[in-house]
Amino acid sequence: MITLDDALGAYAQAVSPLPAQATPLAQALGRVLAAAPVATTDLPMFTQSAVDGYALRSADLAPARSGSPVTLALIGEVAAGAGELPNIGPGQAARIFTGGRLPPGADTVARQEIVTRDAHRIVLEAALSPGEDTRLRGEELRAGTALATPGTRLTPGGVAALAMAGIGEVNCHRAPRLALLVTGDEVVPPGGAIAAGQIFDANGPLLHAWFQARGGAVPQVRYVADTLDAVSAALGAALAEADLVITTGGVSVGDKDFLRAAATALGVTERFWRVAQKPGMPLYFGQRGDPRGDPRRDPRDGPFILGLPGNPGAVLVGLEVHAARVLALMEGETPPGPHWHHAPLAEDFRGDSRRDLLARMRLAVDADGQARLQPLGRQGSHMLSNLIEANVIVRVPPGEHAAGARLAWVALTG
Repeated sequence: MITLDDALGAYAQAVSPLPAQATPLAQALGRVLAAAPVATTDLPMFTQSAVDGYALRSADLAPARSGSPVTLALIGEVAAGAGELPNIGPGQAARIFTGGRLPPGADTVARQEIVTRDAHRIVLEAALSPGEDTRLRGEELRAGTALATPGTRLTPGGVAALAMAGIGEVNCHRAPRLALLVTGDEVVPPGGAIAAGQIFDANGPLLHAWFQARGGAVPQVRYVADTLDAVSAALGAALAEADLVITTGGVSVGDKDFLRAAATALGVTERFWRVAQKPGMPLYFGQRGDPRGDPRRDPRDGPFILGLPGNPGAVLVGLEVHAARVLALMEGETPPGPHWHHAPLAEDFRGDSRRDLLARMRLAVDADGQARLQPLGRQGSHMLSNLIEANVIVRVPPGEHAAGARLAWVALTG
């Protein structure tokens, strides 16, 4: 048995980022950059108005003051996207709208709230400095500027920022090819007929929903009978097509726990088995085709197997803590998830006597505005009902923990 920290470290030693590929920006949400995208243009692309108002020459307003106004002739209008622009000469101004290019001759903008206007002229009673209410070309960034570092996962805001900089394609690590296997003769899809001794399957829907919430392609969940032949056949097919195979069930020491034996027969090298955590102790991680004796190949090639226990509470922990780490490493995220934060306990809480407890809790803001971790009941590995309330997994070291103790947490996906 290894510690949770050792397990997370073992993933980093075994797994390397998948190859990079050119990716259209429209398909890059959630992907991880393999190279820094570079702006193709200055931002803003041209000096423009920041408000609706009037483009003019600040020198014309030098004598303006209350009771001694300056009058300027209106000679045109500049809308956002306008191609032709009026040339602003002495004593002239042009109507301009937010985002409109500052016309030649103008060096400032008078917002409409400070202007008195009739049909053909405007009147101002205050001087303006050059550059007021304008956005200067390149004030945000210049063409050629790197916008993000490799290892950055693209968010909707990140996609928008790259689009504004004229970037239509980015270099991202390839998305992992995934296979999902659920073992167990006793599980039945929810909503169907059920016989004595059977239970409704939660692991398949959990796997599907977790990957759906994570974004990207959602792999099909395959159900596998509890026989060595069935597990071997399903696992062999999955390894032939996937970078990462995630399984549930069959990894403990029961008479029908065949995953480890099947994996060994298929040439999978066991990296570790059993982690000092609760729930999810009998967790398995292996790699097929481990070429550590072959100098021609990278010893961190896959494919990999992440074998999770069958209890759905343990599957959830396995996904949020372990699968998230393996996927982040494959995708090239820097630093790799899961990303832990810290918050105080809302009340006393007892951990396990020997292992890290990965408890489901609710992170909520109390009446004083402090975010606190609220423990929940029904923490058994076979129980899921508290997930309707839970929004975090909390790492609770062994022993007693008083209210106010700061513990590490990771947000539940979704």
